Amino acid sequence: MNNHNLIIYEFEELYKILVEIKKHINFNFEKKNEQQLSDLNPKLNSLIFTKKEIPGLKNQIVFNHFPVPIFKLLEKINIEFLKKNFHEKSDIMVGNYILNLNSREMSFEDKKLKLTEKEIDTIVYLFKVASSVKIQELQLNVWGYQSQLETHTVETHIYRLRKKILKIFGDENFIISKKDGYEIQKKNRFAKDLFSKKYKPRIIKPKKGKGSFKRRKA
Repeated sequence: MNNHNLIIYEFEELYKILVEIKKHINFNFEKKNEQQLSDLNPKLNSLIFTKKEIPGLKNQIVFNHFPVPIFKLLEKINIEFLKKNFHEKSDIMVGNYILNLNSREMSFEDKKLKLTEKEIDTIVYLFKVASSVKIQELQLNVWGYQSQLETHTVETHIYRLRKKILKIFGDENFIISKKDGYEIQKKNRFAKDLFSKKYKPRIIKPKKGKGSFKRRKA
């Protein structure tokens, strides 16, 4: 069960829209007035959505860029929930890489790759899920909405991210395509060899008469 909770403060229009699309979003939500906000437990996994900053309260999403498509609002909300999960950490280990959430950089030894906010969120979500993630699930939990017409957006995004990682790190297996979605290689046992100066490219070709692949020694 999702324990993310969005508190809507003085934004009746947003609350009504979320009620209408409740079954398509992945977080809980409720309205609160000023008195209720003052009694809010800061330890709860909640974000406050408001048009104007409220003094003395943490975990606020201040949003006043209107008009805006609803899916963009949902995307913003989900990004903030992802950030909140890791707010006490700036660096997290993702397999053999270090992901810096503040500078939005992915690094291994002396190599660094600058990432976008969406790329950071995608990596974090894929990494925290134990199994492969379906495109629709990724769309819902990172982009914040579900639409059969927009799944190509996720696929294009993953394609570009994999291309960037391959270019800088030479790692084509960081994000793995599965039959039912995508998965992050939790630990790449070839990483040290791959990035060392002694690394020699290996040729991979299929065994005769079989569909499996065999690693040929250099």
